Amino acid sequence: MNIRYDDLIVEKGVYVPEIGKTYPEQGPDKSQLKPVYIDNIVFDENYPYLDDSFRFKLNNWVGYYLFLYPIVFAVNKIKNGLRIEGRENLKKWKKALNKKGAITISNHCNRLDAPAVLNAVWGNRHTRIPMYAPNFNTKDHWYMWAVGGIPIPDTGFDAMKKFYEAFDEFNRRGWWFHIFPEAARWDGYKPLRPFQRGAFTMAYKYDKPLLPCVINYRPRTGIYRLFGSQDQPLLTVKIGEPVFPDRTKSRKQEVERMREECHLQMQRMAGIVRNTWPVVPESETNLRSETI
Repeated sequence: MNIRYDDLIVEKGVYVPEIGKTYPEQGPDKSQLKPVYIDNIVFDENYPYLDDSFRFKLNNWVGYYLFLYPIVFAVNKIKNGLRIEGRENLKKWKKALNKKGAITISNHCNRLDAPAVLNAVWGNRHTRIPMYAPNFNTKDHWYMWAVGGIPIPDTGFDAMKKFYEAFDEFNRRGWWFHIFPEAARWDGYKPLRPFQRGAFTMAYKYDKPLLPCVINYRPRTGIYRLFGSQDQPLLTVKIGEPVFPDRTKSRKQEVERMREECHLQMQRMAGIVRNTWPVVPESETNLRSETI
């Protein structure tokens, strides 16, 4: 725990887990994990960010229909007691969400949080997920790749150009995206951290609605005690109302509006009365101050 928790105020009855972690006071977008790298893939302009090969299509099919749907979704249900709330919003906004595809966003707080959101919104193998590139060099590489993970390159302009060209094509096909605007995974963390601008920039560029989702926690009780330690909470995915970009306004103005609107909506869905992080990362705020 830390001062961010000391100042956090939640609604009555909202569960805040204590999993024995001490979270940093700064750097909310920095990973707290220590992955073991077993490969050395280079994510430059030659990496196949857009992969239409038979090999990938086969692995993508296997990844969803033989692994994600029957195994990972079941593990999430049994181990994490996964519950889903708010699916009425999918039905209410079905036409708008499926017109061009949507961008789901959520807090990043569990190893199986992306599958939980995919499960909640009936995600399919045409979903694409920008992911931290170095993690593709871990033992999770096949799973990340097969379910549509796209590494975010850090090797320069040419690589980023190829990355965005791939998403231009995914968007043209009407596919959905899933993005964690908090960037890094902090297991069991309750406060909502600042949002990076990437998801909101994509929403404006592609004129796609954003669909905020929040992963909330429940105490581990009953039969679920058999499938995990007491300090590991159960999970509930709550689906919110979509936020639409207004292309008649400037990109900068809309990115800020959508980021703030999504952050506040997700705070409400999380039962947070007073959050303890700003909406905009301090690095952005400091950069703005330096340029004034």
